[in-house]
Amino acid sequence: MLSMALPTFAQKWAAEFDFVDNCICGLSLVKKEGKYGYVDKDGKIIVALQYAEAMTFNEGFAAVRKATLWQYIDSTGKALTEPIYQDALSFHDGLAAVRTKDGWGYIDYNAKYVIPVQFDQARGFYEGFAAVSNAKGNWGYVDAKGTIVIGYQYSFADNFENGEARVMKGEKVLMINKANKVTKEY
Repeated sequence: MLSMALPTFAQKWAAEFDFVDNCICGLSLVKKEGKYGYVDKDGKIIVALQYAEAMTFNEGFAAVRKATLWQYIDSTGKALTEPIYQDALSFHDGLAAVRTKDGWGYIDYNAKYVIPVQFDQARGFYEGFAAVSNAKGNWGYVDAKGTIVIGYQYSFADNFENGEARVMKGEKVLMINKANKVTKEY
């Protein structure tokens, strides 16, 4: 019988929680008894376990859900926004995708809309582009000003990484570059 030892880097305090995520921005997302909060590297609670759902910190902020609505907090637990969003994604490239009853848009670090609510679906910004879809379910890409840079033509669109993104056109899975040229077909 093999014995399973905890990795040597595991913190003793981690056993106090039902879930412990990686330490990002100096804080780890933790869960205990169905509530989420954040602890520092020593396991000290920095943001109380009070959220129904929460994301790890990215670019200094985290999306957290109270009851049914999402908001953003900073690393001290101070609210950047009120809980007003139906859904929220992490900040990437200085913007975060948020969903209201009217659709998805993007806010900045001041919680101001940089790209108004207008999309049926949205992903985070990566390498200056974000995948967005229209009401017909077609995906394309916008830049940080909200300009459509790759038109709505895909049935699926993923984030850009190393200058390429995975998309689907019909049944074909493709890799495209930022000029919308196919670089690989699967």
